[in-house]
Amino acid sequence: QVQLVESGGGLVQAGGSLSLSCAASRNGFSDDVMGWYRQAPGKQRELVATISNGDSTNYGDSVKGRCTISRDNAKNTVYLQMNSLKPEDTAVYYCHASTNWGEEYWGQGTQVTVSS
Repeated sequence: QVQLVESGGGLVQAGGSLSLSCAASRNGFSDDVMGWYRQAPGKQRELVATISNGDSTNYGDSVKGRCTISRDNAKNTVYLQMNSLKPEDTAVYYCHASTNWGEEYWGQGTQVTVSS
């Protein structure tokens, strides 16, 4: 059973920073495309960032320039550094893995709340 366990969420003031981590219990992690998505109340889940197995990155328009995704294959972990946070960044943040075989996995989510 593949598990993605997020950590690092919490409450932060607007303008602050937060770092999220996602630890994957999966052999072959280094081959996976990893990503972060978020879902605010009453809204659809949206892309935050993805990172490929070759470290190519892609960011959602709403976070470009404020977030950085990275991965440590030795630790089976993907990170999301978020800066200049805004109240509209408040959401549950989910870790996502996409394998070469077309399998997809989601973490349980971690709450990020940005106060104004």
